[in-house]
Amino acid sequence: MAERKPLISGNWKMHHNHFEAIQMVQSLSYQLSSDDYDACDVSVHPPFTNLRSIQTVLESDHIPITLGAQHCHEEQKGAYTGEISPGMLEKLNVGLVIVGHSERREIFGESNSQVNSKVKAIFKHGMTPILCVGETIEEREEGEAERKVQKQLEEGLHGIGRERIASMVVAYEPIWAIGTGVTATPDDAQDMCAKVRQCIKFIAGKDASESVRIQYGGSVKPINAAELMNQADIDGALVGGAALEAESFARIIQYRLQ
Repeated sequence: MAERKPLISGNWKMHHNHFEAIQMVQSLSYQLSSDDYDACDVSVHPPFTNLRSIQTVLESDHIPITLGAQHCHEEQKGAYTGEISPGMLEKLNVGLVIVGHSERREIFGESNSQVNSKVKAIFKHGMTPILCVGETIEEREEGEAERKVQKQLEEGLHGIGRERIASMVVAYEPIWAIGTGVTATPDDAQDMCAKVRQCIKFIAGKDASESVRIQYGGSVKPINAAELMNQADIDGALVGGAALEAESFARIIQYRLQ
């Protein structure tokens, strides 16, 4: 079985101006050691207006944190007011791009087909997608959670090669747990992440399913990070609110010490 190094990602959403972002990353770096970076990969995903500032800090101070983006358009260029192309992110040395986050799907109406196009575009420009999947509370209560996630994976990964699927990240984020303070129990999170891995096996084969990293997202906090991360099929966390402060995010990254 392939060894999967955990990935802890901080999704800042629409928070922090570039001054606050610089301060946050510098403070975070002071709290992390080489042992922390050896134990897991770390990425931060600030708003677009902060990317260049954070890139400069990470590179000039030699901080081993991956610069990530929250979203991108699938086209390289064009008349798409307000959008950012994957090529623009590539030039900023962005390494990871979140795609298909539930807020993009639910608020902005992104379809599985659009998500698929974005995944392909992200790969084309040498970056790695973090593909988000997850169900609403209504879908869970109706027993439709697994079907919903399977459909998101099948359509989101359509036409993508096995080696690329093996190299990417999938984030299981139950919509009912995002920003609500409600977290899936470790058993529930493990059960759905295991189903995600089974679906990847069906789509891309055993090797890909054993290599792909699966994050859990949804009200991850320092107090519950270790229990979630110790589950067999959870290879990291996509963290929202708790990633906005250096101290709480550092404690999540250091979950192994708890």
